[in-house]
Amino acid sequence: MKFSFAIKAVAACAVSLCASASFAHIVLADSAALGNTGYSAALRVGHGCNGAATTAIRVTVPAGFKDAKPQPKAGWVLSTTVGKLEKPFDDHGKQITEGVTSITWTAAPGNALPDAYFDEFVLRGSLPGEAGVMWFKVLQTCETGSVDWAEIPAAGKSAHDLKSPAAMLEIIPSDHVGGHQH
Repeated sequence: MKFSFAIKAVAACAVSLCASASFAHIVLADSAALGNTGYSAALRVGHGCNGAATTAIRVTVPAGFKDAKPQPKAGWVLSTTVGKLEKPFDDHGKQITEGVTSITWTAAPGNALPDAYFDEFVLRGSLPGEAGVMWFKVLQTCETGSVDWAEIPAAGKSAHDLKSPAAMLEIIPSDHVGGHQH
C-alpha cells in the first residue's frame, strides 16, 4: 500500500515538472542549484514566435548572479552589455560594482533557430548564498514578432498564472563557502 502511494507521488511530481517545463517556453535546463556555487544557466528555447524562427535571444542577468560569462554559440553573434550592478559583491577583498548586465545571441544569416527545433543558450556565473528564487528575463526575437519572457509572479502566485513567465531558478541553501569555482 505504501509502495503504491510512493509510486503515485513520484509520478505526480514528474508530471508536474514536465507540465511546468512545457508551460514556460524558455526554461532553465537545471531549475535548482546550490547557493554559493558556480552555475551554468542553460536557457532552453522550445519554439519560435507563432511559428517564426528565433533570430535573437537577450537575457537580463539577474541581480546577485555574479561574474556572468556567456558561452559562444556557432552561427550566432555574441554581445554583452556592461553596467552598474544592482547588487555589488566582494571578490577576494575587492568590491565589484560593475559587470555584465545583459547578454545577447543574434543569429548570423542563415542560422536562425526554426520553430520546429529547440536549442540552449548558456551563461555561467556564481550564485548568492541566500536561498530563494532567481528570475532570468529573456527577450526572444523572431523573424516576425517577439516574446518578452519577463513576467514574475506576485507573492503567493505561480508562474502558471502568467502568459510569458521569466525562467525560474530555485537556489537551495548550501554550507559551501567561496562563491565560485575555477
